[in-house]
Amino acid sequence: MVTKKSVEFDPYIERKAFDETKEGVKGLVDAKITEVPRIFHVPQGSLTDKKPSVSDLEIPIIDFASVHVDKASREAVVEKVKHAAEKWGFFQVINHGIPLNVLKEIEDGSRRFHEEDSEVKKRYFSRDFNKNKFVYNSNFDLYSASPSVNWRDAFSCYMAPDPPPPEDLPVACRDAMIEYTKHVMSLGDLLFELLSEALGLKSETMKNMDCLKSLLMICNYYPPCPQPDLTMGISQHSDNSFLTILLQDNIGGLQILHQDSWVDVSPIPGALVINMGDFLQLITNDKFVSANHRVPANREGPRVSIASFFSSSALPSSTVYGPMKELVSEENPPKYRDITIKEYTEGYFVKGLGGTSYLSNIRI
Repeated sequence: MVTKKSVEFDPYIERKAFDETKEGVKGLVDAKITEVPRIFHVPQGSLTDKKPSVSDLEIPIIDFASVHVDKASREAVVEKVKHAAEKWGFFQVINHGIPLNVLKEIEDGSRRFHEEDSEVKKRYFSRDFNKNKFVYNSNFDLYSASPSVNWRDAFSCYMAPDPPPPEDLPVACRDAMIEYTKHVMSLGDLLFELLSEALGLKSETMKNMDCLKSLLMICNYYPPCPQPDLTMGISQHSDNSFLTILLQDNIGGLQILHQDSWVDVSPIPGALVINMGDFLQLITNDKFVSANHRVPANREGPRVSIASFFSSSALPSSTVYGPMKELVSEENPPKYRDITIKEYTEGYFVKGLGGTSYLSNIRI
Protein backbone atom coordinates (compact mmCIF):
# COMPACT_ATOMS: atom_id res chain seq x y z
CA MET A 1 0.00 0.00 0.00
CA VAL A 2 1.28 3.52 -0.86
CA THR A 3 1.17 5.67 2.22
CA LYS A 4 0.49 9.39 2.02
CA LYS A 5 3.96 10.09 3.36
CA SER A 6 5.68 8.22 0.54
CA VAL A 7 4.13 10.43 -2.14
CA GLU A 8 4.68 13.71 -0.35
CA PHE A 9 6.94 16.13 -2.20
CA ASP A 10 10.15 16.88 -0.32
CA PRO A 11 11.84 19.69 -2.27
CA TYR A 12 15.12 19.39 -0.35
CA ILE A 13 15.53 15.68 -1.13
CA GLU A 14 14.62 16.24 -4.79
CA ARG A 15 16.95 19.23 -5.10
CA LYS A 16 19.78 17.22 -3.55
CA ALA A 17 19.15 14.29 -5.92
CA PHE A 18 19.25 16.69 -8.89
CA ASP A 19 22.46 18.29 -7.54
CA GLU A 20 24.19 14.95 -7.05
CA THR A 21 23.87 14.06 -10.74
CA LYS A 22 26.38 16.91 -11.35
CA GLU A 23 24.88 17.12 -14.83
CA GLY A 24 22.62 20.12 -14.33
CA VAL A 25 19.61 21.03 -16.42
CA LYS A 26 21.47 20.02 -19.59
CA GLY A 27 21.61 16.47 -18.17
CA LEU A 28 17.80 16.44 -17.95
CA VAL A 29 17.45 17.69 -21.53
CA ASP A 30 20.04 15.18 -22.77
CA ALA A 31 17.96 12.45 -21.10
CA LYS A 32 15.10 13.65 -23.34
CA ILE A 33 12.66 14.43 -20.54
CA THR A 34 9.30 15.73 -21.74
CA GLU A 35 8.02 17.04 -18.41
CA VAL A 36 9.68 19.61 -16.15
CA PRO A 37 10.41 18.09 -12.67
CA ARG A 38 8.46 19.55 -9.74
CA ILE A 39 11.41 21.33 -8.16
CA PHE A 40 11.46 23.66 -11.19
CA HIS A 41 7.76 24.57 -10.99
CA VAL A 42 7.24 28.20 -10.04
CA PRO A 43 4.42 29.03 -7.59
CA GLN A 44 1.13 29.46 -9.42
CA GLY A 45 0.51 33.02 -10.52
CA SER A 46 4.12 34.19 -10.31
CA LEU A 47 4.65 33.99 -14.07
CA THR A 48 1.79 36.39 -14.65
CA ASP A 49 2.44 38.66 -11.69
CA LYS A 50 2.99 41.77 -13.83
CA LYS A 51 1.58 43.26 -16.97
CA PRO A 52 3.38 41.97 -20.06
CA SER A 53 5.83 44.35 -21.66
CA VAL A 54 4.53 47.15 -23.82
CA SER A 55 5.84 46.63 -27.33
CA ASP A 56 6.79 50.28 -27.90
CA LEU A 57 8.93 50.47 -24.74
CA GLU A 58 12.64 49.77 -24.99
CA ILE A 59 15.57 50.40 -22.71
CA PRO A 60 17.93 53.26 -23.64
CA ILE A 61 20.62 52.56 -26.23
CA ILE A 62 23.76 54.67 -25.76
CA ASP A 63 26.48 55.09 -28.38
CA PHE A 64 29.96 55.43 -26.86
CA ALA A 65 31.64 56.26 -30.20
CA SER A 66 32.07 59.94 -29.30
CA VAL A 67 32.97 59.58 -25.62
CA HIS A 68 36.65 60.42 -26.16
CA VAL A 69 36.17 62.98 -28.97
CA ASP A 70 35.85 66.20 -26.95
CA LYS A 71 34.41 67.57 -23.71
CA ALA A 72 30.98 68.39 -25.16
CA SER A 73 30.58 64.92 -26.72
CA ARG A 74 31.53 63.25 -23.44
CA GLU A 75 29.09 65.42 -21.48
CA ALA A 76 26.30 64.39 -23.87
CA VAL A 77 27.09 60.71 -23.20
CA VAL A 78 27.24 61.35 -19.43
CA GLU A 79 23.77 62.93 -19.59
CA LYS A 80 22.36 59.84 -21.32
CA VAL A 81 24.05 57.52 -18.80
CA LYS A 82 22.61 59.62 -15.95
CA HIS A 83 19.08 59.38 -17.36
CA ALA A 84 19.37 55.60 -17.88
CA ALA A 85 20.87 54.97 -14.41
CA GLU A 86 18.20 57.07 -12.67
CA LYS A 87 15.09 56.07 -14.63
CA TRP A 88 15.81 52.54 -15.84
CA GLY A 89 18.82 51.05 -14.07
CA PHE A 90 19.68 49.51 -17.46
CA PHE A 91 20.95 50.52 -20.88
CA GLN A 92 22.46 48.90 -23.95
CA VAL A 93 25.80 50.25 -25.17
CA ILE A 94 27.06 50.20 -28.76
CA ASN A 95 30.53 51.15 -30.02
CA HIS A 96 31.88 50.20 -26.60
CA GLY A 97 35.35 49.28 -27.86
CA ILE A 98 35.27 45.49 -27.37
CA PRO A 99 35.97 43.83 -30.75
CA LEU A 100 33.26 41.61 -32.19
CA ASN A 101 35.63 38.62 -32.45
CA VAL A 102 36.29 38.85 -28.68
CA LEU A 103 32.53 38.81 -27.99
CA LYS A 104 32.09 35.84 -30.34
CA GLU A 105 34.94 33.91 -28.71
CA ILE A 106 33.59 34.23 -25.14
CA GLU A 107 30.11 33.25 -26.32
CA ASP A 108 31.50 30.26 -28.24
CA GLY A 109 33.85 29.31 -25.38
CA SER A 110 31.02 29.38 -22.87
CA ARG A 111 28.88 27.19 -25.13
CA ARG A 112 31.81 24.81 -25.73
CA PHE A 113 32.31 24.22 -22.01
CA HIS A 114 28.61 23.65 -21.29
CA GLU A 115 28.41 21.19 -24.21
CA GLU A 116 31.54 19.25 -23.15
CA ASP A 117 31.23 15.61 -22.14
CA SER A 118 29.62 15.52 -18.69
CA GLU A 119 32.66 13.73 -17.20
CA VAL A 120 34.85 16.73 -18.16
CA LYS A 121 32.41 19.19 -16.56
CA LYS A 122 32.08 17.11 -13.38
CA ARG A 123 35.76 17.77 -12.63
CA TYR A 124 34.81 21.42 -12.09
CA PHE A 125 31.56 20.81 -10.24
CA SER A 126 31.52 22.55 -6.84
CA ARG A 127 29.57 24.88 -4.57
CA ASP A 128 32.64 26.12 -2.70
CA PHE A 129 34.37 29.27 -3.93
CA ASN A 130 36.87 29.01 -1.06
CA LYS A 131 38.35 25.87 -2.58
CA ASN A 132 37.83 26.49 -6.30
CA LYS A 133 38.33 29.61 -8.38
CA PHE A 134 36.37 28.12 -11.31
CA VAL A 135 33.03 26.65 -10.27
CA TYR A 136 30.45 24.84 -12.42
CA ASN A 137 26.98 24.01 -11.07
CA SER A 138 23.28 24.56 -11.57
CA ASN A 139 21.55 27.25 -9.47
CA PHE A 140 23.93 28.87 -6.96
CA ASP A 141 20.90 29.26 -4.66
CA LEU A 142 19.74 25.63 -4.96
CA TYR A 143 19.69 25.15 -1.17
CA SER A 144 18.36 28.63 -0.34
CA ALA A 145 14.84 29.77 0.45
CA SER A 146 14.10 30.30 -3.26
CA PRO A 147 10.65 28.87 -4.09
CA SER A 148 11.76 27.03 -7.22
CA VAL A 149 14.83 25.90 -9.14
CA ASN A 150 15.70 27.74 -12.36
CA TRP A 151 16.12 26.15 -15.81
CA ARG A 152 19.77 27.17 -16.08
CA ASP A 153 23.33 25.90 -15.62
CA ALA A 154 26.33 28.17 -15.10
CA PHE A 155 30.03 28.38 -14.46
CA SER A 156 31.54 31.16 -12.37
CA CYS A 157 35.03 32.51 -11.86
CA TYR A 158 36.61 35.49 -10.10
CA MET A 159 38.77 37.05 -12.84
CA ALA A 160 40.01 40.06 -10.80
CA PRO A 161 41.87 41.09 -8.70
CA ASP A 162 43.45 37.60 -8.40
CA PRO A 163 42.63 35.52 -11.47
CA PRO A 164 43.29 31.78 -11.35
CA PRO A 165 46.37 30.42 -13.12
CA PRO A 166 45.41 29.75 -16.77
CA GLU A 167 45.91 25.99 -16.30
CA ASP A 168 43.07 26.00 -13.72
CA LEU A 169 40.60 27.16 -16.38
CA PRO A 170 39.00 24.64 -18.78
CA VAL A 171 40.66 24.49 -22.21
CA ALA A 172 37.25 25.04 -23.87
CA CYS A 173 36.97 28.64 -22.62
CA ARG A 174 40.38 29.52 -21.12
CA ASP A 175 41.76 31.92 -23.73
CA ALA A 176 38.37 33.51 -24.33
CA MET A 177 37.86 34.24 -20.62
CA ILE A 178 41.29 35.80 -20.21
CA GLU A 179 40.96 37.98 -23.31
CA TYR A 180 37.36 39.06 -22.61
CA THR A 181 38.27 40.01 -19.02
CA LYS A 182 40.92 42.49 -20.22
CA HIS A 183 38.34 44.30 -22.34
CA VAL A 184 35.59 44.18 -19.69
CA MET A 185 37.93 45.71 -17.08
CA SER A 186 38.75 48.52 -19.51
CA LEU A 187 35.06 49.17 -20.30
CA GLY A 188 34.25 49.02 -16.58
CA ASP A 189 36.88 51.69 -15.94
CA LEU A 190 35.14 53.99 -18.41
CA LEU A 191 31.65 53.21 -17.09
CA PHE A 192 32.58 54.04 -13.49
CA GLU A 193 34.09 57.32 -14.71
CA LEU A 194 30.90 58.24 -16.56
CA LEU A 195 28.69 57.23 -13.61
CA SER A 196 30.81 59.31 -11.22
CA GLU A 197 30.56 62.30 -13.57
CA ALA A 198 26.79 61.73 -13.85
CA LEU A 199 26.59 62.35 -10.08
CA GLY A 200 28.55 65.60 -10.44
CA LEU A 201 31.63 63.99 -8.85
CA LYS A 202 35.23 63.58 -10.02
CA SER A 203 35.80 60.85 -12.63
CA GLU A 204 37.90 58.73 -10.29
CA THR A 205 35.45 58.78 -7.34
CA MET A 206 33.95 55.30 -7.76
CA LYS A 207 37.24 53.73 -8.83
CA ASN A 208 38.83 55.12 -5.66
CA MET A 209 36.10 53.30 -3.70
CA ASP A 210 37.30 49.99 -5.25
CA CYS A 211 34.10 49.57 -7.29
CA LEU A 212 36.29 48.31 -10.17
CA LYS A 213 38.53 46.09 -8.06
CA SER A 214 36.75 42.72 -8.24
CA LEU A 215 35.21 40.97 -11.23
CA LEU A 216 33.09 37.82 -11.11
CA MET A 217 32.30 36.26 -14.49
CA ILE A 218 29.25 33.99 -14.73
CA CYS A 219 28.52 32.17 -17.99
CA ASN A 220 24.89 31.06 -18.11
CA TYR A 221 23.50 28.24 -20.24
CA TYR A 222 19.72 27.97 -20.68
CA PRO A 223 18.80 24.65 -22.38
CA PRO A 224 15.53 24.48 -24.35
CA CYS A 225 12.62 23.79 -22.02
CA PRO A 226 9.77 21.36 -22.88
CA GLN A 227 7.25 23.21 -20.66
CA PRO A 228 8.36 26.85 -20.48
CA ASP A 229 5.08 27.97 -18.93
CA LEU A 230 5.93 26.05 -15.73
CA THR A 231 9.37 27.43 -14.85
CA MET A 232 11.85 30.30 -15.27
CA GLY A 233 15.27 30.55 -16.87
CA ILE A 234 16.18 32.87 -14.01
CA SER A 235 13.76 34.26 -11.43
CA GLN A 236 13.13 37.93 -10.84
CA HIS A 237 16.09 39.48 -8.99
CA SER A 238 18.43 42.45 -8.78
CA ASP A 239 22.23 42.02 -8.82
CA ASN A 240 24.51 42.04 -5.78
CA SER A 241 27.09 44.09 -7.68
CA PHE A 242 28.07 47.69 -8.28
CA LEU A 243 27.64 47.18 -12.01
CA THR A 244 26.98 44.27 -14.36
CA ILE A 245 28.04 43.98 -18.02
CA LEU A 246 25.99 41.37 -19.87
CA LEU A 247 26.60 39.81 -23.26
CA GLN A 248 23.50 37.95 -24.50
CA ASP A 249 23.26 35.84 -27.62
CA ASN A 250 20.78 36.45 -30.43
CA ILE A 251 17.98 34.37 -28.83
CA GLY A 252 17.39 37.00 -26.15
CA GLY A 253 14.93 36.57 -23.33
CA LEU A 254 16.09 39.10 -20.74
CA GLN A 255 13.25 41.21 -19.32
CA ILE A 256 13.50 44.15 -16.92
CA LEU A 257 10.84 45.51 -14.60
CA HIS A 258 10.07 49.12 -15.48
CA GLN A 259 7.05 51.05 -14.22
CA ASP A 260 5.36 47.79 -13.24
CA SER A 261 5.74 46.23 -16.70
CA TRP A 262 8.16 43.63 -18.00
CA VAL A 263 10.19 45.13 -20.85
CA ASP A 264 12.04 42.85 -23.30
CA VAL A 265 15.72 43.67 -23.79
CA SER A 266 15.96 42.82 -27.48
CA PRO A 267 19.40 41.60 -28.56
CA ILE A 268 21.38 44.06 -30.71
CA PRO A 269 24.32 42.42 -32.53
CA GLY A 270 27.57 43.59 -30.94
CA ALA A 271 25.86 45.50 -28.11
CA LEU A 272 26.32 44.92 -24.38
CA VAL A 273 23.69 45.33 -21.67
CA ILE A 274 24.76 47.43 -18.67
CA ASN A 275 22.85 47.39 -15.40
CA MET A 276 23.25 49.07 -12.05
CA GLY A 277 23.59 46.68 -9.11
CA ASP A 278 22.37 46.86 -5.52
CA PHE A 279 25.65 48.35 -4.23
CA LEU A 280 25.42 51.22 -6.71
CA GLN A 281 21.88 51.98 -5.52
CA LEU A 282 23.18 51.82 -1.94
CA ILE A 283 26.20 54.14 -2.34
CA THR A 284 24.19 56.63 -4.45
CA ASN A 285 21.41 56.64 -1.82
CA ASP A 286 18.76 55.63 -4.38
CA LYS A 287 19.91 58.16 -7.00
CA PHE A 288 20.67 55.25 -9.34
CA VAL A 289 18.35 52.24 -9.40
CA SER A 290 19.12 48.53 -9.35
CA ALA A 291 16.20 47.19 -11.36
CA ASN A 292 14.65 43.74 -11.08
CA HIS A 293 15.08 41.52 -14.11
CA ARG A 294 14.39 37.92 -15.15
CA VAL A 295 14.67 35.44 -18.02
CA PRO A 296 11.59 33.31 -18.83
CA ALA A 297 12.18 29.70 -19.88
CA ASN A 298 12.02 29.11 -23.63
CA ARG A 299 11.42 26.24 -26.07
CA GLU A 300 14.20 27.77 -28.15
CA GLY A 301 17.77 27.23 -27.20
CA PRO A 302 20.23 26.68 -25.83
CA ARG A 303 20.60 30.36 -24.91
CA VAL A 304 23.96 31.62 -23.68
CA SER A 305 24.74 34.80 -21.74
CA ILE A 306 27.91 36.04 -20.06
CA ALA A 307 27.45 38.30 -17.03
CA SER A 308 30.44 40.17 -15.60
CA PHE A 309 29.77 41.49 -12.10
CA PHE A 310 31.89 44.22 -10.56
CA SER A 311 31.62 42.89 -7.04
CA SER A 312 33.80 41.03 -4.53
CA SER A 313 30.58 39.11 -3.71
CA ALA A 314 31.37 36.22 -1.36
CA LEU A 315 35.12 36.95 -1.14
CA PRO A 316 36.40 38.18 2.25
CA SER A 317 36.62 41.99 2.38
CA SER A 318 36.55 44.37 5.33
CA THR A 319 35.54 47.42 3.27
CA VAL A 320 32.31 48.94 4.57
CA TYR A 321 29.93 50.68 2.16
CA GLY A 322 27.11 53.12 2.81
CA PRO A 323 25.60 56.13 1.03
CA MET A 324 28.39 58.43 -0.23
CA LYS A 325 28.91 61.45 2.00
CA GLU A 326 28.85 63.77 -1.05
CA LEU A 327 25.26 62.68 -1.76
CA VAL A 328 23.69 62.94 1.71
CA SER A 329 22.54 66.01 3.63
CA GLU A 330 19.99 67.03 6.23
CA GLU A 331 17.38 67.22 3.45
CA ASN A 332 18.54 63.91 1.97
CA PRO A 333 19.69 61.69 4.88
CA PRO A 334 21.20 58.21 4.38
CA LYS A 335 18.58 55.62 3.42
CA TYR A 336 20.77 52.59 4.19
CA ARG A 337 22.99 51.41 7.01
CA ASP A 338 26.66 50.68 6.33
CA ILE A 339 27.47 47.09 5.36
CA THR A 340 30.30 44.98 3.92
CA ILE A 341 29.75 43.32 0.54
CA LYS A 342 30.38 39.90 2.10
CA GLU A 343 27.66 40.42 4.75
CA TYR A 344 25.23 41.63 2.10
CA THR A 345 26.05 38.69 -0.18
CA GLU A 346 25.57 36.12 2.58
CA GLY A 347 22.06 37.47 3.21
CA TYR A 348 21.38 37.65 -0.54
CA PHE A 349 22.43 33.98 -0.97
CA VAL A 350 20.34 32.75 1.98
CA LYS A 351 17.28 34.55 0.62
CA GLY A 352 17.86 33.24 -2.92
CA LEU A 353 16.51 34.69 -6.15
CA GLY A 354 12.89 35.80 -6.52
CA GLY A 355 10.78 38.45 -4.84
CA THR A 356 11.92 41.72 -3.33
CA SER A 357 15.45 43.14 -3.34
CA TYR A 358 17.67 42.30 -0.39
CA LEU A 359 18.35 46.06 -0.11
CA SER A 360 15.05 46.35 1.80
CA ASN A 361 16.75 44.47 4.69
CA ILE A 362 19.30 47.23 5.27
CA ARG A 363 17.08 50.23 4.64
CA ILE A 364 17.02 52.62 7.61
